[in-house]
This record gives sequence, C-alpha cells and structure tokens, in this order.
Amino acid sequence: MRKTFAIAAVIVALPAAGLAGAALAEHHSDKSKLIASAAGAAPASIAKDATYKDLEGNVLKEGTNGYTCYPQGPVIGPMCNDAEWEKLMGAFMTKGDYTPGGFGVSYMLMGDGDSAGVSNIDPFATQPTEDNDWIKEGPHLMLILPGEGALEGISTDIADPVYVMWKDTPYQHVMVRIGD
Repeated sequence: MRKTFAIAAVIVALPAAGLAGAALAEHHSDKSKLIASAAGAAPASIAKDATYKDLEGNVLKEGTNGYTCYPQGPVIGPMCNDAEWEKLMGAFMTKGDYTPGGFGVSYMLMGDGDSAGVSNIDPFATQPTEDNDWIKEGPHLMLILPGEGALEGISTDIADPVYVMWKDTPYQHVMVRIGD
C-alpha cells in the first residue's frame, strides 16, 4: 500500500513539477528581459557589476559596484543610478524631501526610450501642457551637484545640451545630453 501511494504521489507530482518548471522558466525569461532592458542604460563597465531591480524595486540580480539599474518604464527610460541617485529617486517616488548628500550620477544611455517623456518644470506632471517644457530626451547623463548655489548659471532651456531639470524643487539636477 505504501509503495502504491508513493508511486501515485510521484505520478501526480510529475506534471506539477513540469508546470512549475515552465512557470519558473517564464519568470527567468521575464527577468532576463528586464535585465537586458536595463543593461543598455550604462556603459558595460558599470552595467556588468550593477544590481538590477524591476520597476517595483524587486531585486532581479545582486551587484557589487554600488549602481542600481532599472528597465524601461512607462514614464522614464532605462536608467542606472549610483547611491546618491537612489536616494533622490526614493524621495521622488514618495514625494518626500531630498537634500543632496554628495555628487550623484545616473546613466540613461538609451534615453527616455518608449516612455511618454517628462516635464522639465514639474516633476509630477503626467502630460504635456503649453507651459511645462515637456521633453523626451535622447541619451543623457543626469548629475546631482550638492551645495548651495551649485546650479547657478546653468540654463533651464531644454534646447541647450546641458540644462537644469526641475529647478527649485528638491529633485533638481543637471541634464547632460550626449546623443540625439
């Protein structure tokens, strides 16, 4: 009787294991796609040792170099952030306060990708208006410059190759266009 039960358990478990294996393979495929989407955001020397997260912040792959990369999202293209940029993004996601603790860099070498773009004036705008300087940027770097007055004298004109985005908000930073 025990032998019959054990054989029946194996027979029942085999299809379930196959289904679990298929679901696991699909999950890894999605995970691989998300990582591939994010990997092009930074130079290979940074991307290879970066941590990868999905858009909900779940870790897809642990890294060792202090950079965190995210795949294409609905509002912004793939990006790879250093620790200071992660702090800014954490504050931004909760509409919280942020004060730069140091220099920060975020790579967006694929630009805004398939996203709808963003306002250069209002960090929380969801669509273009006549007065919010809506932009969909090509390849660029984003820099956090700490210190009072660090952004003085830098243009806010999105036509310039270097400009300040979200000036006079806690999330202000310098955009550096590096391609079309």
